[in-house]
Amino acid sequence: MNRRDFISLIASAAAAQHASSLLAQTAKRPLVAVMVGASAATSRRYVSGFAQGMQQLGYVDGRTMDVVYRYAGGDTARMPALAEELIELKPDVVVSGTNAGVLAIKQITSTIPIVCIALTDPVGVGLIESDARPGGQVTGILITVDTLPGKQLELALEVSPGVGRIGMLIGASNPVRAVARRNAETAAAAFGVKLVPVEISAPDDLDAAFRLLADEQVGIVLVLQEAMFLSERRRIAALAAAARVPSLYSFREHVIDGGLMSYGTDLRESFYRSASYVDRILKGAQPGDLPVELPTRLELAINLKTAAALGLTVPPEVVARADEVIE
Repeated sequence: MNRRDFISLIASAAAAQHASSLLAQTAKRPLVAVMVGASAATSRRYVSGFAQGMQQLGYVDGRTMDVVYRYAGGDTARMPALAEELIELKPDVVVSGTNAGVLAIKQITSTIPIVCIALTDPVGVGLIESDARPGGQVTGILITVDTLPGKQLELALEVSPGVGRIGMLIGASNPVRAVARRNAETAAAAFGVKLVPVEISAPDDLDAAFRLLADEQVGIVLVLQEAMFLSERRRIAALAAAARVPSLYSFREHVIDGGLMSYGTDLRESFYRSASYVDRILKGAQPGDLPVELPTRLELAINLKTAAALGLTVPPEVVARADEVIE
């Protein structure tokens, strides 16, 4: 072999080794799947918190990791099909925006780690063994605290004093609806008010639900945490306005789109915090060893435009406590 052929052979081997190295790096790039209960359009603001959190931890989508998103559009019945679609991609971690999403994934796999940003009674529904040591494949962030229903009802009664009947919208397919309803009924009994719960199976049920609540002469409507309600928040706000009944929610997104008042967790912050879990899992941590976290804070948002349209005066002391006021 002459010198020129030898040099050419060495260069070809080096190029092949470099190409192989690049291929290996690409193959090793982690894949994270994100399953969201609402639609892409209605969840864009808060889901973007996950991308921000990952970027701040040094991850770049398409370069150091890949992220795929799937949206149920507020329809819990779509969760199993979306879960199957995502698991076929063999992600390293799944981030779920709902308990229903977690349950759908667990029906397919017991090994892929799951981080849920909206856990509700995870021990009671069998998702984890304990908050401190979840065990298994699921961890994440609680979306509520035990005192939340009582505080929401207290706020409702501050805005509408003397109300004896409070309407409540519940997602009929929500796997934790029984827990949410029980907590709200306990709080209502403590305040001496009667709850009028209405279960909603599909968006088309909302019109009839508000007619029923108007017939029941409720003084305010409590809208529970539900992906469908988030997706339909403008419609719900319009129905509440047409019925001239104040509405109280768990997420500020409802208030931005015309609801009267919300008190609950910040979904964007929860998605942002989920990035820390994903980072630790990608670096080798087991989800069962990562404690479930409480919400860091609860936020109060008030839409004074909606209050004025309803002829309602929100007490100044309530406005003063608000984290966000829309005027």
